[in-house]
Amino acid sequence: MNSVEKARIKDVAQIHQLINYFADKGEMLPRPLSELYESIRDYFVVRQGERVIACASLHVSWADLAEIKSLAVVEDNQEQGIGTQLVEACLREAKELGFPTVFCLTYKPAFFEKFGFYQLDKMELPRKVWTECYHCPKFPNCDEVALLCHLEAGD
Repeated sequence: MNSVEKARIKDVAQIHQLINYFADKGEMLPRPLSELYESIRDYFVVRQGERVIACASLHVSWADLAEIKSLAVVEDNQEQGIGTQLVEACLREAKELGFPTVFCLTYKPAFFEKFGFYQLDKMELPRKVWTECYHCPKFPNCDEVALLCHLEAGD
């Protein structure tokens, strides 16, 4: 089993390459290097040796809301539970930080529903969530699915 670790500065180039590989396929939003450096503390990674094979981030949106972003697993390592490990790490950290709610925007809602997320209309999310949407090539015709998860206090 692979271990999930907090990302380090030396991982940024590989995280960038991984995320933007899937972004080029239209499966997630691209992330510029500058954003990855600024938000490195948000990221978890899974490595094989020195190679980053998966990543995800838990991004603080507001006092009561965090977002799981940029979940990506190298194609050769998919279907091995690595994505599950990353989501569990994000949810664990969200609970530790005291967030009652976590959301995500995804093209794979069934994956997140396994963790207690449920679909909702994107317009139900706070406006602050949409600040990065203006940079998306699909804006304003977003086709991602919004999901929300309420975390149990004391879990």
